[in-house]
This record gives sequence, C-alpha cells and structure tokens, in this order.
Amino acid sequence: MASLYERLGGEAAVNQAVEIFYRKVLSDDRVQHFFDDVDMERQIAKQKAFLTMVFGGPSHYSGKDMREGHQHLVARGLNDSHVDAIVELLSETLQELGAGESDIREMATIANSVRDDVLNR
Repeated sequence: MASLYERLGGEAAVNQAVEIFYRKVLSDDRVQHFFDDVDMERQIAKQKAFLTMVFGGPSHYSGKDMREGHQHLVARGLNDSHVDAIVELLSETLQELGAGESDIREMATIANSVRDDVLNR
C-alpha cells in the first residue's frame, strides 16, 4: 500500500499543504500568537521536511524532537485546545487539496500520536 505521502501527491502536495496550512495558522486567533516571533520561512521548511518524514516520504528532517521543539511554547501556555486547532487546520487544508477522509484521519492519528510529547507530558 502506498504511504500517506504518496497518496497525498508527494513533495509538491506536501509543500502546497504546508503553505496553505500556515496561512490558516497565521490568521487563526487561537494559535497565531505562538508564531509572533518565528522566522516563518525557516518554520515552513522544517514543517515540510517533518511532514514528509511522518507521512512516509524521504526523511530529511533534522530538527528537534517534538518535546524539545515545543517546550518553549508549553511555557507560553500551549495546551490541548491549541493542538486541536492545529489538527483541525491541517485537516481543513488536506480536505481543500482533495485528500480523502481516510487519509485525513491517518494524518490526525499521526498528529495525535505526538500530542503528549508536544505538550511535554
């Protein structure tokens, strides 16, 4: 069976999804404040590499692990409601790009599998 990465459309699809996703994130009152001091070009590049890896594509991600990478955000109040918003925005993005419900559910499962690490629990 093809990986989620392949089913979504590979590199071009992941790149497009990340661009759309961050437009949504930066306009969403629930989560935009977490990105006030973030170099978005760098963040977008890291997210493209990360999603490529976790969706089953080639692994070129060299960033921090989820716990270390989000620790400073937890200190700023990151909680389950924010993670829910991120999963929702990524789901909406994939839906807009024509992903099927089963692929969107798989993405949500992957995202929720790292929730405790993201929230440093």
